[in-house]
Amino acid sequence: LVLDEADEMLRMGFIDDVEWILEQLPEERQLILFSATMPKEVLKISKNYMNKPKKIQVDSNNEGAKDIEHNYYLVSSIKDKYQALRRICDINPHIYGIVFCRTRRESKDISAKLLQDGYNADSLNGDLSQPQRDQVMGRFRKKQIQLLIATDVAARGLDIPVIKHVINYDLPQVPEDYIHRIGRTGRAGKDGSALTFLASNDRNMWRS
Repeated sequence: LVLDEADEMLRMGFIDDVEWILEQLPEERQLILFSATMPKEVLKISKNYMNKPKKIQVDSNNEGAKDIEHNYYLVSSIKDKYQALRRICDINPHIYGIVFCRTRRESKDISAKLLQDGYNADSLNGDLSQPQRDQVMGRFRKKQIQLLIATDVAARGLDIPVIKHVINYDLPQVPEDYIHRIGRTGRAGKDGSALTFLASNDRNMWRS
């Protein structure tokens, strides 16, 4: 049994389901946990359901890829973030990346505003059905969409090697999720850029 991105499953409330599955397994088994971060909840699973587990770590704890340039932009207030995003799009007319928001509604609103203002964008969030997600992702992979406005549903599992920019319109709720988000760029040996908008009330989370 392979548990990939185990910490995300726990955070989404699947802990009871995960434990039920583990309890149904035969005693003789192979169990492998994969995760970009290793919080205490995942370590607890390894302690409870694994026999003398071996830890294989391919990089330092909770660090992003080395080939990503990190920058942040200070904005006067939350409402100024949209104008900052437009300015970045204007400076980079061939921009191709993902813009991460905190809520589904915000992802849809920003996508609608960008389209109304003549930018090439679409949204990806948990309100979409799987066929709808597949359709949006298919267009994004073909570069028919330049900016994918997404919630953290897109922070994991997407492997598109040529994504150049990840923009944190909002900071994630959990510091470790920053690593997952920016992990969408700088893949397969290519460099990438992580941009973050910070209003005054974001400073403490940014330090974290």
